[in-house]
Amino acid sequence: MNIGELAKGAAAAMSTSEANAKSAITAVFDQIAAAAAKGEEIAIPGFGKFSVRDRPERQGRNPATGEAMTIAASKKVSFAAAKGLKDKL
Repeated sequence: MNIGELAKGAAAAMSTSEANAKSAITAVFDQIAAAAAKGEEIAIPGFGKFSVRDRPERQGRNPATGEAMTIAASKKVSFAAAKGLKDKL
């Protein structure tokens, strides 16, 4: 599913235009991204929780040369599905 299909389904559920639904969906994802950038946890009851996790520096190998290298520390966004979402699956 892409954003167009998601907007079409949301528009039908909310009895609004697809353009309005798409802008609402975009606004929601922008807010999630902004909160994640600040390191905040985003919990959506019945759906799940987005959180930012730190990945420590670690050793790896360059796949082209096989040479050992250090992979820098980074942050990643993780998602944990809520029970309500898991039950629907």
